[in-house]
Amino acid sequence: MSSTLFKVGKYYHYRFRLAGGARHQRTTHEVNHKRAHAIMSKAYADAVLLASGTQLVPTLEELIEQWEELRAPIASKSHRRGIDVFKRRHLHGLGQLLISDLGTEIIEKARNAHLATRKPATANHWLRKLKLLVNWAVKRKIIPRLPWDVPMLPVQKIPRATLPTKTTDDWLAEIDKATTRSPSVAIAVRLMYGLGLRESEAASACWEWIDWERRTFTPGITKGKEAVPVPMPRWLVAYLAPQRRPQGLIAPGKQGRALPDGFARYAMRRANAATSLTGIT
Repeated sequence: MSSTLFKVGKYYHYRFRLAGGARHQRTTHEVNHKRAHAIMSKAYADAVLLASGTQLVPTLEELIEQWEELRAPIASKSHRRGIDVFKRRHLHGLGQLLISDLGTEIIEKARNAHLATRKPATANHWLRKLKLLVNWAVKRKIIPRLPWDVPMLPVQKIPRATLPTKTTDDWLAEIDKATTRSPSVAIAVRLMYGLGLRESEAASACWEWIDWERRTFTPGITKGKEAVPVPMPRWLVAYLAPQRRPQGLIAPGKQGRALPDGFARYAMRRANAATSLTGIT
C-alpha cells in the first residue's frame, strides 16, 4: 500500500490506492496525527475487504430499499412501520452517504439535529434503528463493521403510570361508554389489562388460544415469538364466557379483521379524563 496522510486546513486527510484499483481519498475529521493514522489504517483494511467481494457499498437510502425488499416481508408490522418512519422523517442528511462513510462525527451531528426538536429517549431509539440497518449490512458482509462508535445517551427513566385497583371498575365502565360503537375495543382493553398483552397481541387474540378448563390463555402471535400460557383471572373468564366462540378473533374489528394500530387510544383518553387519571396507555 502506498498511503499518504496530509493536512487540509486543520484536519488530516488520507490517500491510498489498492493494487489495480481506484484511488481512495477522504478526510479523517481529526486534528490529532495518531488518531488520523488509525482511521487511515482502518479505511485501508475496509477497502481491502470490500475489494475482495462483489457487493458494492450502498448509500443509507439504498440500504433501506434493500432491507424493505428482503427483510420487511418477514419482519413484524411494528418493525416495518418503525423503519418506514425512520426513512421518511429521520435520515437527517444521511440518506445519500455511503454506509461505509457514516463515521462517528457524522452520526453525532445527525443525532444532534434529531435532538433539536425531540427528546433524548427518541434519539436513542433513532440510533437503534440506524444500527439495526447497518448491522444488517455487516451480517451480509457488505462492510466489515459499524463505521462509528456512538454510545447511547443516559436518559432518566420515568415511573410507569399504573391503574389503581380501586379505580379499575370505574375506568373500565368509562371505556365501555367510549366504545359503544366499537365494543370490540372494550374487549381488547380488558385482554390487555387482565392478561398483560401488548396492543398487537390483544388485537390478534383468538378464541382457540383459551384453555377454558385450565383458565389459561396462550398468545399465538407475540413479539418475542414465545408461546407461554398466561393464567386468566376469574373476572375475565366470567366476562368472556357469554361471548365464547369455537375460533376466530376475540375482539374483531370492522369486517372481521384485526383492530388497527392505536385502536384503544381514544377510549383510554376518555376514560383517563373521566376518572382523573393520567398516563394510562
